[in-house]
Amino acid sequence: MHFLEQPPRFMFFTGKGGVGKTSIACATAVQLAGAGRRVLLVSTDPASNVGQVFGVNIGNHVTPVPEVANLSALEIDPQAAAQAYRDRIVAPVRGVLPEGVVKGIEEQLSGACTTEIAAFDEFTALLTDEALTADYEHIIFDTAPTGHTIRLLQLPGAWSGFLEEGKGDASCLGPLAGLAKQRAQYKAAVDALANPTRTRLVLVARAQASTLREAERTHNELAAIGLSQQHLVINGVFPAEAALQDPLAAAICRREQAALAAMPAALLALPSDRIALKPFDLVGLAALRQLLGATSPRVEAMLVELNRVDAPNLSQLVDEIAADGHGLVMLMGKGGVGKTTLAAAVAVELAHRGLSVHLTTSDPAAHLAETLGDAPPHLSVSRIDPHAVTEQYRAQVLASKGARLDAAGRALLEEDLRSPCTEEIAVFQAFSRIIREAGTRFVVMDTAPTGHTLLLLDATGAYHRDIVRQMADSQAHFVTPMMRLQDPKQTKVLLVTLAETTPVLEAANLQADLRRAGIEPWAWIVNNSVAASAALTPLTSPLLQQRARNEQVEITAVASRHARRYALVPLLQEEPVGVQRLMLLAGAASTPNPGFN
Repeated sequence: MHFLEQPPRFMFFTGKGGVGKTSIACATAVQLAGAGRRVLLVSTDPASNVGQVFGVNIGNHVTPVPEVANLSALEIDPQAAAQAYRDRIVAPVRGVLPEGVVKGIEEQLSGACTTEIAAFDEFTALLTDEALTADYEHIIFDTAPTGHTIRLLQLPGAWSGFLEEGKGDASCLGPLAGLAKQRAQYKAAVDALANPTRTRLVLVARAQASTLREAERTHNELAAIGLSQQHLVINGVFPAEAALQDPLAAAICRREQAALAAMPAALLALPSDRIALKPFDLVGLAALRQLLGATSPRVEAMLVELNRVDAPNLSQLVDEIAADGHGLVMLMGKGGVGKTTLAAAVAVELAHRGLSVHLTTSDPAAHLAETLGDAPPHLSVSRIDPHAVTEQYRAQVLASKGARLDAAGRALLEEDLRSPCTEEIAVFQAFSRIIREAGTRFVVMDTAPTGHTLLLLDATGAYHRDIVRQMADSQAHFVTPMMRLQDPKQTKVLLVTLAETTPVLEAANLQADLRRAGIEPWAWIVNNSVAASAALTPLTSPLLQQRARNEQVEITAVASRHARRYALVPLLQEEPVGVQRLMLLAGAASTPNPGFN
C-alpha cells in the first residue's frame, strides 16, 4: 500500500461517513505495531467505534490493546472533554462568586460550542505536547466524517483570528475563557498539520460518484489550509472476478467502474490505493489483519440456499407514518448508511399519497437534490446551510438590536456576531423553525451523522432547560423544541443502519442516547441489504452469498432485540436516484398519482 510507505509520525484518515475510515485506521495501526513500531490510535469522531472494532472498552483515556503489542488507543469523548473543560473553568470561581452567577456560567458552558472547543483542545494537545506522546513513534487519527473534520482542522485559524482581534461577548464568555491561554498551542497544531514530513492525510472514499466528489471537495479544502501531503484510498471495491454470472454483482461492478473512470482530475493526481471488498465484517483482529492484504480471501460457493428474509418494506412503514396527517420524521444514524437516500424515499412515498411534504437536511455533506432529481407534486426541498443561516441570523440581529445602537455600539455588536458561537445559535434556530413547521405538514429531515446530530440535540436540551428554569414560577403554557421531539405524535425518529456489526451497534448506542434525552425511536430501517436482494433475485456470487449470510444475524438482532418496528430495504441493481427508483426502493406497489414522476 502506497499510503503506508515511509509513514510519518502523524497520519490522518478522513472522508465521508461510512467509507471505512475506522477500519483502515485500525488496520494501519495494527500493521505498524506488528512491525515493531510504538503506535497510538486516536479517534476524534463524536460517535467513535474504535473500541467496537477491537472488542475493547477504550474510552477517553489511553488504553493498551491487549492482543496487539506496541498498540494503544484513545477515543476523544466530546462529552467527557466538555465536562473536564467546564470543571477547569468553573472550579476557581465556585465558592468565590454567588451561586447564581456560577450557575449562569455553567449554563453558558452547556452548549455544543463548548463541546467542540473542548474536544479540539484535547486534539491539539496530542499534536503539540511532546510529553503526552513521547512514548509513541506514530499517532494515527481516525477522524470524524468530512464536515466535522474540515471544521476541526480549520478551527485553529478561526479561533486564532477571533482571539487576535479581541472579539467575544457574554454568549461566548464561557467557551472562550480557556482559549486565550491556548494561542501558542493552536499555532503549533496548525504548523504540525501543514508539515508534510510530520503529517500525512489519507482521503478514504468508495467507488461511488458521491463519495469521490466529497473526497475531491475535502482535498481542495485541506490543500487550501496547507495540508498538501495527501493520499487517496478507494475502499471496498467489488472484485471483477467475483461479479461473473450474477446480475446484482455485475451491476455493482459496472457502477463502481463507471465512477472510477469518471474520477475527478484532482484525485487522479494523488498517489492512490484500492482495497477490495471483503466477504466478512471488519471487526476483530483477524479481519483487520486481512484488510490491507494484496489478495482477497477465497470464498467458496455456497451449496445451501440462504434462508428467506421476510420483513416489512419501507412503504409499509410509511403507511403508518402517513396516518397522522402531519409531523416531523427524522432519519438518524452513522455516516454512510444511506440516510439521505432513505429520507428522499420516505418523502416521495408521503407525497405520492397526496400529502404536503417538506424534505430538508442538516447534513453538510448531503446531496438531496442529486438523489431526488425533479421534485414531484406536493414535495418541497431545502437545506439547513450553516453559513447561510448564520448570515441570516446576523442580519436579523443587526436589524433589530443594531437599529437602536449608535455607531460605536453597532460596531461592537458586529464584532460579537463574528463569534464562532454564533453559528451554533443560528443552526439551532433554523432547526427549531423546522420543528414548528411540522405542526401543519410532514417535514422529513435527513440529519447529519450521529455525532453532529447529538451535538444539535445538546443545544436543543440546553435551550429547553433554560426555558424551564425561566418559566418555573410562571403559570404560562410553553412548548420547547425538545418537548416536540419527545412527543411521538409530533416526531418519529427512524434509525438507519446497515446489516453489519458496527453500524447496528452504533445505532443501538444512538438509541440509548436518545432514550436518555427522553426521545424514543419509532422504527429502524436496515438499508442496502444483500439478504433482502436475495429474496428478489437468487444470488450466484459466493462473495454476495457470504455477505447475505452475515447479514441475517444482524437483521435478527434488529428485529428481536433493538427495534419496536423495522423495515428492510434491499440493495438494488440500479442506484436509487430519481422518483421512480426511490419508489422501487421503498417497495411501493401502487400506481403513482397522475403527473407524479
